[in-house]
Amino acid sequence: MKYNAIDKMIIYYQDDVIRINHALKVYGFAESIALSENLSGEKLEILLLAAILHDIGIKEAEKKYNSSAGNFQEIEGPPIARNIMEELVVPQNIIERVCFLVGNHHSYKKIDDIDFQILIEADFFVNAYENKMERKTIESFCQKYF
Repeated sequence: MKYNAIDKMIIYYQDDVIRINHALKVYGFAESIALSENLSGEKLEILLLAAILHDIGIKEAEKKYNSSAGNFQEIEGPPIARNIMEELVVPQNIIERVCFLVGNHHSYKKIDDIDFQILIEADFFVNAYENKMERKTIESFCQKYF
């Protein structure tokens, strides 16, 4: 990846190996799906940055609201993601789109483009495994949102 967002994410999470691993797994799935869909250029950059930073608001959400619920992640994530990307000198148009994705990655009805769709799918695949979701739940979600 052109930017060192992975390094910044790891530094931000400090010793929270579970969250670091989650972000890296979502990144891996997102990249794999994107490449199979022939996504490239700026769209791919946006997706990969969003995949690494999608849950970056969890720490702040837990501090402020004592919760890691998706709606709180969506509130707290974009400002943190923006700061990280500004430190990395990411172009403003990319920052805006990544912040939109980070700020809506639990709002499935807002899916508006392939980068958003792939982020949702990658995050879901990882969450399905990590949360040991039942097959019926997985199938239902896939039929509704994939």
